[in-house]
Amino acid sequence: MDIYQVEDLPKYRIIEFFKLHWGSPEMVISSGVYDCSSLDGFAVLNEGKIIGLITYIIKNTECEIISLDSTEEGKGIGTSLVQEVENLAKKKNCKIVKLITTNDNLLALKFYQKRGFILSRIIQNAVEEARKVKPEIPLIGNDGIPIRDEIEMVKVLR
Repeated sequence: MDIYQVEDLPKYRIIEFFKLHWGSPEMVISSGVYDCSSLDGFAVLNEGKIIGLITYIIKNTECEIISLDSTEEGKGIGTSLVQEVENLAKKKNCKIVKLITTNDNLLALKFYQKRGFILSRIIQNAVEEARKVKPEIPLIGNDGIPIRDEIEMVKVLR
């Protein structure tokens, strides 16, 4: 599996990927509003097509994963991308890697907990606030669960 830095890929391809999977490259979460197409990150390609993409930011000694997408489940793509970010975060002397997901994203909660992340904070009704900036965020998410709250997860780096 070949992993590339997103800066080595044409930006239009990154933008297309986010439009396809999120509707736009804009991510609105309680930690900020981000243009994911301009963030640092890593991508996995298969025959020139992006099949996995992770973006992150580093602030002081914290690395925050802003987005993670894999178009092919169960092949280790997401795991490889998270490990790549964790390795980089260690090199940059980060103490933790954190992320925010929504209450409906049970797959993400399972995925990250299996990889050593713990639930650290629930931000009630955070998505309602995010919709003020990005109204296209759906009201109902995975498995018919109303999207309301954000869940912060952290992993201490050793």
